[in-house]
Amino acid sequence: MDLRLRPYRIDDEAAALAINEAMVADDFMFLLGWNDTITWSDYLAVLEDYRWGRNVRADLVRSVQLAADVAGELVGRVSIRFELNEFFAERGGHIGYGVAPAHRRRGYASEILRQALVVIRADGVSPVLVTCDEKNVGSARAIERNGGIYESSVPHDGSAIRRYWIR
Repeated sequence: MDLRLRPYRIDDEAAALAINEAMVADDFMFLLGWNDTITWSDYLAVLEDYRWGRNVRADLVRSVQLAADVAGELVGRVSIRFELNEFFAERGGHIGYGVAPAHRRRGYASEILRQALVVIRADGVSPVLVTCDEKNVGSARAIERNGGIYESSVPHDGSAIRRYWIR
């Protein structure tokens, strides 16, 4: 598969914002921490700070957000959290990912997760907690394809979050 994870670039702005808007319908925030009161270049600077653990908001942890690129086109993203706070330890996990609606059912989620596991393990994190919404069968399959072992489900917003560990 020709998918690669990479940092966002200046020229990704239009595509990333379009995917973010498309995923609002799924109640999914594609661009974590994005708001329209900052410029794209300022947003990229915030992401770079978070990557190195600088100026991280109190409710967050050191993390990296990477674009999933196939032949120069954004198809998704991953957020890799190198540590867990109370929220991430219960519901968010170490890795969160999303695939743009126009690019689903092509195996991209499994490949994004596979590559994210390489990144997080290189930082010494193991085992890795990955979660998904109880109703998201595709995400559960992607986690299981990457060695995820189901641990439990926790209630969340009238549904549940499935928790998996990958060693």
